[in-house]
Amino acid sequence: MTTALNLSAANRLIDAALAHGRAGGMAPLCVAVLDAGGHVIALQREDGASILRPQIATAKARGSLDMGFGGRELARRAAANPAFIGALAALAGGDMLPVPGGVLVRTADGALIGAVGISGDLSDKDEACAIAGIVSVGLVADVGVQELHTQVPSA
Repeated sequence: MTTALNLSAANRLIDAALAHGRAGGMAPLCVAVLDAGGHVIALQREDGASILRPQIATAKARGSLDMGFGGRELARRAAANPAFIGALAALAGGDMLPVPGGVLVRTADGALIGAVGISGDLSDKDEACAIAGIVSVGLVADVGVQELHTQVPSA
């Protein structure tokens, strides 16, 4: 069981997320893992992923960290109040993307230790890869809705 989000855990998480994407036949992905302060620990972009994927993946993770809830909830709030989320994105210097695929990383006791952002396929598929990566290292995935994921949800 991992209790810290260090480089070793981040790289294992990325490997599992990318493997989940490959097993699902997804488009080439980019995965960004950030610590609780919003600093990039690790980032990998698969061959064939488009040019802006690193920035998109980082903005998904960063937006979740900035607001304290996962991208799924951030997307729900953006739909309900787009002007507010637009203002937040401006405050964040554009480094916030309110869509699924930004997932908070928590320890088993609920401590926030970072976030994962994935970009490359449909946002729901990106989110599924993030969850797979996070739970593969024994951590809890928080997408911003009621349930927390301690295992990969069934498709």
